[in-house]
Amino acid sequence: MSKLPPGYELTGDTGRIDPVATHGYLTRSYWAEGIPLDVVKRSIRHSICVAVFHGADQVSFARVISDQATFAYLADVYVLEEHRGKGLSHAMLNFLHGHPNLQGLRRWALFTHDAQGLYTLHGWSQYPHPERMLTRDDPEVYR
Repeated sequence: MSKLPPGYELTGDTGRIDPVATHGYLTRSYWAEGIPLDVVKRSIRHSICVAVFHGADQVSFARVISDQATFAYLADVYVLEEHRGKGLSHAMLNFLHGHPNLQGLRRWALFTHDAQGLYTLHGWSQYPHPERMLTRDDPEVYR
């Protein structure tokens, strides 16, 4: 696991995850703009989550949706702007990749607009057969 700078603490305890802080970032993100708080709370409840705290404040978050047997989807990864460049995303990815319930999976997936460089450092690559992948999107769902 990546070492965090002094004053930072990583947790995988979903009971400690702050849904209001998570919502505060996600609702202004490009991928979940306008997401309702109740949807964020449900997503945390039904996912394997990780967050980093700086003192009492949650400053980053990531979650995995998985059957815990064959497939995992990494979602909602963020680090607040003023805490970037300190290795927090690396620590969260290492935590999730090493999570005991996420071992032996055949495939992981994620979508990102601008963080390909981060993920390639952790063994991720572009899907070799994009013609096989389909999505069913509803971009207006939170409006």
